[in-house]
Amino acid sequence: MPETGGIQARPRRERTSPCIGVCSTTFGDLVCRGCKRFAHEVVDWNGYEADQRLAIWRRLAALRDASVAAFVSVVDADALEAAAARMHIAPVPEQTPLTLAYETLRRTRGAPDFAALGLATSPAGAAIPPAELFATISREFLTRSTAAYERNFRIPAE
Repeated sequence: MPETGGIQARPRRERTSPCIGVCSTTFGDLVCRGCKRFAHEVVDWNGYEADQRLAIWRRLAALRDASVAAFVSVVDADALEAAAARMHIAPVPEQTPLTLAYETLRRTRGAPDFAALGLATSPAGAAIPPAELFATISREFLTRSTAAYERNFRIPAE
């Protein structure tokens, strides 16, 4: 392991689950308000094969990135990467600039400095107070995930 000032640093491990510890499926939601997975995916996650998990990760990434793109765009990828590094956001496999934008906005909910993050708001994003932008993106992500559930299973997710 690499040494850092006499303290051994642990190598970064990939997340084993999309769970963020805010599960609403225990309250009957068919789509989790935290990780945006379908309830059956939350329950069955540990029994899935690697390719099944990867398909879920990819669906969530696509929905998240589309939700971000509805409100912001990345105008300076280098500035975004530098801001993420300052926030100790470690790169993950298949990470897109929009994924990185989501993570930086999640950590700067108060009043993000879009220029310092290498981001710009879209016309839809400009109409939202900066302090509410991340919550709006998160709601959009949940809406898109719920629509995917309803489209695939033909069951309204209430």
